[in-house]
Amino acid sequence: MSYLLFVDESGSDHGDSPYEVLAGVAIHNRKLWDLVRKVQTAELDCFGQRYTPGEREAKAKSLLKTKTFRLAEQMPGIEPNERRRLASACLNDGPHASRSQLTALGQAKLEFARRVLRLCVSCHVRSFASIMPREAPRPGSGFLRKDYSYLFQRFFYFLEDVSPHELGLVVFDELERAQCHLLIDQMARYFQETRAGKQRAARIIPEPFFVHSHLTTAIQVADLVAYIISWGLRVGAMKERRRPELSELADMVWSLRHGTRREGRAFTSIAVIRDLRPLEQREGVEAWNAHKTKKGKAGFPAKPPG
Repeated sequence: MSYLLFVDESGSDHGDSPYEVLAGVAIHNRKLWDLVRKVQTAELDCFGQRYTPGEREAKAKSLLKTKTFRLAEQMPGIEPNERRRLASACLNDGPHASRSQLTALGQAKLEFARRVLRLCVSCHVRSFASIMPREAPRPGSGFLRKDYSYLFQRFFYFLEDVSPHELGLVVFDELERAQCHLLIDQMARYFQETRAGKQRAARIIPEPFFVHSHLTTAIQVADLVAYIISWGLRVGAMKERRRPELSELADMVWSLRHGTRREGRAFTSIAVIRDLRPLEQREGVEAWNAHKTKKGKAGFPAKPPG
C-alpha cells in the first residue's frame, strides 16, 4: 500500500505573496477517494452547486482573498440553507449579484475552507511545507532545490514512522512541459546520485506524477494549504506581514503537521528554508567567499564554483 503526497505551491510568481511556499498533503491511498467524495459533498453543501464546473478551479487565492472576508462580514451570519441558495444564485448571476448574494458567497467560501481542513483531520491527512523568504538564494538549474529535498526528507521520515512497508508517491500540479522535464531530471539526479536520495528512494518512488490541478481535488487541497501558510502562518523568525483573519485556518493547517525525532533532533514537516542551494553548491560558494576575503581576488576564479 502507499501514501500519496500531492504538492502545489504559492507565491512562486514572486508577486505580492510574503513568502514562497512549496506545500504537500499526504494521504493514504485507501483514504483518498473518501476525502475526494467528502470535499465534493462539502462543495455542494456550501455553494448549492459545484463551485468548480468546467475549467473553473477552487484556487485558494480566490476563496480566501481579502475581499472574501470583507464581503462575508458585511452582514450577520446567514442561515446555512439560505446561504446555500444565495451563494448558488451569486455564482449564476455574476456581475448582477445582490448584496445579500455576495455576502452569502463570501461566507460560503470561508465555510468551505474550514470544512476541507476538518475533512483532512478526519481522513488523517498530514501537511508538509517548505517556506522560503523571497530573497532566498537559489541553485543552478542542474541542482534540486532544497525546498524539494526537504519535503522528500520529511515525507520519508513520515513513511518510516507510520509503517515499515508503506511506499510514497509524489504527485505535482502540472507545470509547463520544459519545467516538468527539468524537475524530473533534478529528482533523478537527487535520488540516484546523492547518499540521502538513494536512501529515500527505498520508500519514495523517484519519478513523480503530474496532474491538472483543476481536475484533481487533492492538488486543490495542497493549494489551499500553501496559500494559508504563505499569508497566515508565522513560526520562528518569520517576520513578514500576515493576514490575521487567516489565523483560524492557519492553526488548522499547523495541527496537520507531522513531528518526529532522528538521532536526538526534533523535526517537523513545516519549516522555513532560508537558502535553497544544496549543500555541495552552498559550501562551494562559501569557501570561495572565505578565500576571497582572506587573500583578495588575485589567484581566484572570477565567479564562485557551481
